[in-house]
Amino acid sequence: MDITTEIQRRRTFAIISHPDAGKTTLTEKLLLYGGAVQLAGSVTARKNQRATTSDWMELEKKRGISISSTVLQFDYDGHRINLLDTPGHKDFSEDTYRVLTAVDSVVMVIDSAKGIEPQTRKLFEVCRQRGVPIFTFMNKCDRPMKEPLELLDELERVLGIGAFPVNWPIGRGFDFKGVYDRRAKQFHLFERTVGGKFRAPVEVGGVDDPDIRARMDDETYLKTVEELEMLELAGEEFDEAAVLAGQTTPVFFGSGVNNFGVQLLLDGFLRHAPPPKARVMAGTVIAPEHPAFSGFIFKIQANMDPRHRDRIAFLRVCSGKFERDMTVSHSRTGKKVRLSSSHKLLGNERETVDEAYPGDVIGLVGHDGFGIGDTLTTDPGILYREIPRFTPEAFAFLHNPNTAKFKQFRQGLDQLLQEGVIQALNIRHSGAKVPLLAAVGPLQFEVVQFRLESEYGAVSRLEPGPWSVVRWLPPGLTEDQLDAIALPTGAKLAYDLGNNAVILFPNEWSANYFAQSNASTPLSSLPLGTSGL
Repeated sequence: MDITTEIQRRRTFAIISHPDAGKTTLTEKLLLYGGAVQLAGSVTARKNQRATTSDWMELEKKRGISISSTVLQFDYDGHRINLLDTPGHKDFSEDTYRVLTAVDSVVMVIDSAKGIEPQTRKLFEVCRQRGVPIFTFMNKCDRPMKEPLELLDELERVLGIGAFPVNWPIGRGFDFKGVYDRRAKQFHLFERTVGGKFRAPVEVGGVDDPDIRARMDDETYLKTVEELEMLELAGEEFDEAAVLAGQTTPVFFGSGVNNFGVQLLLDGFLRHAPPPKARVMAGTVIAPEHPAFSGFIFKIQANMDPRHRDRIAFLRVCSGKFERDMTVSHSRTGKKVRLSSSHKLLGNERETVDEAYPGDVIGLVGHDGFGIGDTLTTDPGILYREIPRFTPEAFAFLHNPNTAKFKQFRQGLDQLLQEGVIQALNIRHSGAKVPLLAAVGPLQFEVVQFRLESEYGAVSRLEPGPWSVVRWLPPGLTEDQLDAIALPTGAKLAYDLGNNAVILFPNEWSANYFAQSNASTPLSSLPLGTSGL
């Protein structure tokens, strides 16, 4: 195939949601219906079932939550699908936001009993800022739920986005029997499978089909027909241009855990989701068909394979064609780099990739110099925007109680710092060698401790720091100027790993008081020149 054909068949998207809305379960079911797995795992790995394909990390398997974004690539119905599963917990927002820079569309999972929740709203706003098309899956319709019209109204009222129901639930809660496909004008009545591990058997037929009618009680049938007539009377038509502009979201109803409506979601998404689009570079638009290969690194992950202490840099291909063993320019260093070890991934399973096209996400192994946001390209003139960072809000000292394990402790911590999920600070004029970690949320510290022990054999002890706010000082301040700064009680001067000076404050009030009293020394919530969200 030529490059244009390859680009047109790519679909690269992420799944976002509030925790426990069913995001990772839906991810696994999309793999099942896409033919990537034959048996769907369940997040109920706690019940001695296997963990989901996307939850590859040991801690994810133990806790039944996603704490790291994962890339899953598979082919379905002529499409090459790059699916990125993201963490739902707010402490891992930064990892999720980085993923959203690498996708062309998003599936937003909503618990139909709870409606729009805080984390969903935050992630939606990021998608809106980036102009990313959003597809909505109203999950858990087989449990007590809000009325469908109420859910549609909530999308429009709370998120300010138009909502078009592509299908409609048949029954509610325990009486949920399937969905009506408005496009094909057909009922899809499902049967449950044991544990939802296999595709749900489905009977398909029109409104007047006697077999369909026989499987439904009068109340459910008549109510569904009445609701469908109301939707048709409203006269709203599907507006694909509004969907691609992020102004309208197609809404699908179903149950991920029981596989109800998953096939219709997958097919509908592929029908309307956009292929890879052009990327903006310093005011210049780089089309995916551009002859030069280019891409950017949006995630780094250490030890995805416990058998190898390696490090994978996830790269989104933006233009041109990637070929294994090609030589590219590394934007940050200006050096030439040969890309000889490239993989596609399905959870922690990997397969060598010889070529890739715009929209694909590939894993690059063996390049310790790569960092998040770096551009790799055969045209040194291409440089993509920096990936936004978050301001840390949690701080803790990480002690190594076993000096015999210092090497493993240091090596492991360095690897985890390179992933960019946590930061390290050094207190100014402190003789202590204990690292001070900074993170968006405290759960990240737990992950660091768990991974140090399970992946490097280094036990650690956490000591919470007395600060909750960090602010960066202007660059270029001399040591004498730093000495002259009058710090409020409890505040400390420190340096980040880029040797930028920061002030740690015990609370927001202290930071604001300092800022008002030292107007000639402007503070920033991020290093100067760094973009944030």
